[in-house]
Order: sequence, then C-alpha cells, then structure tokens
Amino acid sequence: MTMISVQQFCNHAVSTGAISDEDLLVLKREVLPDGLMTREEADLLIALERAVIGSDAFADFLVASVVDFAVWGTRPTGYIDRDVASWLAASLSGREGPSPVGARIAVEIVREAQGSAESLIAFALEANRRTHDAAQPARMSFALAA
Repeated sequence: MTMISVQQFCNHAVSTGAISDEDLLVLKREVLPDGLMTREEADLLIALERAVIGSDAFADFLVASVVDFAVWGTRPTGYIDRDVASWLAASLSGREGPSPVGARIAVEIVREAQGSAESLIAFALEANRRTHDAAQPARMSFALAA
C-alpha cells in the first residue's frame, strides 16, 4: 500500500477543486486509517474544507475526526484546555471567520468534551450564531408612502 500524506491529499483536492466520494475513501483508508494524529493534519483538512467543494460526507468525516482528535487525542483527555481552545479557534476561524462546518466542529467539541475552556464555549456560540445569521434570508423592510 502506498502511503499518501495529508499534504499530498490536500494538494490533489485543491488541484481538482473538489473532494469526491472516492477521494474520501482514500482519505479514510490510506491517508488517515487511525484518524488525525497531529494539529498540523487537522489544520490542513480544516483549511481544505474552506478551499474546495466537499460533500456532506466529507464535512461529516471532518467534524467527527477533529472532535475525536481534540477531545480524546489530546491531553488532558476529555477536556479542552486553554491551549487547545486557542489553537481550535485560530484554525477554525481562518481569515474570514469559521465556515458552517467550522462552526459545527466547535459546537460538537463543546458538546463532546467533559469540560471546555470558556474561550472555546464563547467561540462556539458566536460561530454558531454567525453561521445561523448568514443562512437567514435578508429581511427587507418596506415603507408605505403616504
């Protein structure tokens, strides 16, 4: 079996502009068979989600993978400390704030963890509010002429 790095996977996805179902299978089976192992891998996939067209299946995989890594793969296990919260907020924010998937990741981490730094809870609430507000159709007000 040929080992493909997360960076190579991301390069391929960026060059094609999308993540296909076959790409997702390769990611699961060959690139990350044991899940995310480092913050750098998580950062790459979080950035990739913002850069290319992905399926709902990729979004679900990304959410589950980052939640599992952040909550259960970092110390203290089950808890999000200030350091991890700071990293997550920076990575999920990108340049323009969190994407809807990024907001979902933050909310799911807070739900899954036995305890989270207050800064991540505040970030998750704000990210969720921003993406919810962005999804609402613009309201128009009409003034009646007398």
